[in-house]
Amino acid sequence: MAMRNRTVILASLICLGSSAGRASVALLLEEPFGAFGGLTPTGHAAVYLSHVCAASPLSLRRCQDGEEGVVLSRYHRIGGYDWIAIPLLPYLYAVDRPEQVPSAVTAADVATLRNAYRRKNLTEVAPDAKDGSPPSGAWIQLAGAAYDRTIYAFEIATTPGQDDEFIARFNSRPNDQHFNLLFHNCADFARQAVDFFYPHAVHRSLLADMGIMSPKQAAKSLVSYSRRHPNLQLASFVIPQVHGTVPRSTPVRGVLESFVKSKKYAVPLVSVAALHPFFGGFLALDWVEGSHFDPRRIAGAKNSSPEPAMIEVELESKTPPAAAAANGQ
Repeated sequence: MAMRNRTVILASLICLGSSAGRASVALLLEEPFGAFGGLTPTGHAAVYLSHVCAASPLSLRRCQDGEEGVVLSRYHRIGGYDWIAIPLLPYLYAVDRPEQVPSAVTAADVATLRNAYRRKNLTEVAPDAKDGSPPSGAWIQLAGAAYDRTIYAFEIATTPGQDDEFIARFNSRPNDQHFNLLFHNCADFARQAVDFFYPHAVHRSLLADMGIMSPKQAAKSLVSYSRRHPNLQLASFVIPQVHGTVPRSTPVRGVLESFVKSKKYAVPLVSVAALHPFFGGFLALDWVEGSHFDPRRIAGAKNSSPEPAMIEVELESKTPPAAAAANGQ
């Protein structure tokens, strides 16, 4: 199990472009988990850059040989900052080397790994509480994301020049918190980051999300954009949630889809739809649209599987060399 787990981790890094010299940006679509995920099953969105690295959690630089890149995301109430940069492997597993990743974890294991990484690397944004204990709050999302949820990556190429411009832009602008669930959420940040490289590649949906930017819509619009621009050679694959006793994450949904497919809203929605045929047709269309873009299906994993295998799928005419090497193609 441990050897298989390390193989999956190494293949994840190769698929993300770090080993073959391919500069890229990937939108990370992350499944919801926990009580808040049950209430709002829209998940989380982040951005991975294969040739950009973290000089600190608050500044960027070009990667050196052997480094795997950085994950950037907007969070709510972490040190008063708008975005935070975490190296890829710690972001996924809260460790510095692949051989340190456990093959299975308990909630206590995850808490220990996260706090150890925080004490070593993140005290600037998540300092100890007054009594010396780990602080409360959303900082836990900065390390070990793959312990809590399955993550889907949608990757397209960038150029060294684009990466340099991105670094300069983000290092020079204010990094002050302005999180807003409706207009400045994590998916808005992902949209702005991807659109820096490919303007208008990611956009909102008035139908699926009532104009609110959602993680699922970000991924869906990027896939649609890549189909109109096949030269981008979009690659899509899944980073599975680590085995263990931690509860499994659940399917990611759009804003309106969360209501349409939620049992607790089923009766009132059906009642309203019966009284207002136009609204009923609108809900039916959203149901179809929400089911059409299924990250678990796109990644080659069945919806019924709680542990989808890491399978790279060919969305366009050619599979990037890095992804093909990881899958023996």
